[in-house]
Amino acid sequence: MLELKTIRDQPEVVRAAIRAKVLDDAEASLDELLAVDAERRLLRTELEAMQAERNARSREIGELKRRGEPSDALMAAVATISDETARLEGRDRELEGRLQRLLLEIPNIPHPSVPLGRTPDQNVVVREQVAKAGAPLPSGGAFKPHWEIAAGNGWIDFEAGAALTGAGFPVFRGAGARLVRALGSYFLDRLGEHGFLEIAPPLMVNAASATATGQLPDKEGQMYEVSDGYYLIPTSEIPVTNLHRDSILAEEALPLRYCAMTPCFRREAGSHGKDVRGLNRLHQFDKVEMVVLCTPEQSYEWLESMTEIAEGMLEDLELSYRRLLMCTGDMGFTQAKKYDLEVWSPGQARWLEVSSVSNMESFQAARLQTRSRAGGAAGRGKPRLVHTLNGSALAFPRTLAALLETHQTEDGGVRIPSALQRYVGAERIG
Repeated sequence: MLELKTIRDQPEVVRAAIRAKVLDDAEASLDELLAVDAERRLLRTELEAMQAERNARSREIGELKRRGEPSDALMAAVATISDETARLEGRDRELEGRLQRLLLEIPNIPHPSVPLGRTPDQNVVVREQVAKAGAPLPSGGAFKPHWEIAAGNGWIDFEAGAALTGAGFPVFRGAGARLVRALGSYFLDRLGEHGFLEIAPPLMVNAASATATGQLPDKEGQMYEVSDGYYLIPTSEIPVTNLHRDSILAEEALPLRYCAMTPCFRREAGSHGKDVRGLNRLHQFDKVEMVVLCTPEQSYEWLESMTEIAEGMLEDLELSYRRLLMCTGDMGFTQAKKYDLEVWSPGQARWLEVSSVSNMESFQAARLQTRSRAGGAAGRGKPRLVHTLNGSALAFPRTLAALLETHQTEDGGVRIPSALQRYVGAERIG
């Protein structure tokens, strides 16, 4: 969340950010927040004056008692002041609670380099790698979509998954399951080479963790809530970023780099048509996530580095891809700047998103109360909020879809890119 002082000092900057992100409801929240903050500041002034008067009169009572003089009138006045003080303190707590709830409804401010825009059409293509048609089949024939390739080889069983659970929960079989496992091992090994520490986090989090990273109260409709107040994670960003909640980190130890491979669970409400065919949009899927906690001075260098790491993996998999700089209206509630990576799907003749890499600046850290200073908790000086970043490296389903389609052979099999062969144990499957 934004710090209250930022909103108080720069309300029009915040209002412009709300409009740029096309979050109309948040503007009403901003107006209410500013009114509540103004009321609370006046109340605090009145409360502090009343507390000072109560203390002064209490001291007078003490003096009267020491001199043996009557103090009944002053005691009655102090009792009246105490009652009014208690009323004001209750109102102060009420306003503080409203302020904290309203702060959760105010989005992050976009970085100045983010293009203004309201729709995905206004995202900016930063780079495009390899001809988007992919390598032609030897026969010159048409590319099949991944669901036909997978069905023909018995690698993915969508019907069994629908019977076991529902649509969007596929079953991977044989070489299909091996390919999923291979992708995970390859992604994690590559991130390890870049200094990321592997984490195996819980697959459920509590509401406090989801609120701290910004999923609540923004994305309740996308999350699966289970009993006892837990949520199945839509991304491992949530548990991994929360590892340092309410902590003061040693600034000299930053950046902290983490990666995790987990299943992810998303309702994906409202999805329909070609967007949900095959592996395009699932309710359960595997993903390897990168999380970085760093100083404010480091965060934009890390945004570029994390994006380049994910791009390097796509190049190793010999997939055509492009990088998009997301416009303000397509960026999301929590991000200050965000890149999307999309791979070309020759079987569907369209781009598929496989990674989002985002800089949250201090937005999450303010909720997490994750700060840093020289020497950490035992150091001296005022701690400051860290910056947090996260990115997919990579999401499996669409990466797998593009891999099957791009590297399909005319006999119905799939060639395995050299970087993945030792993990799959074969140069081709099918």
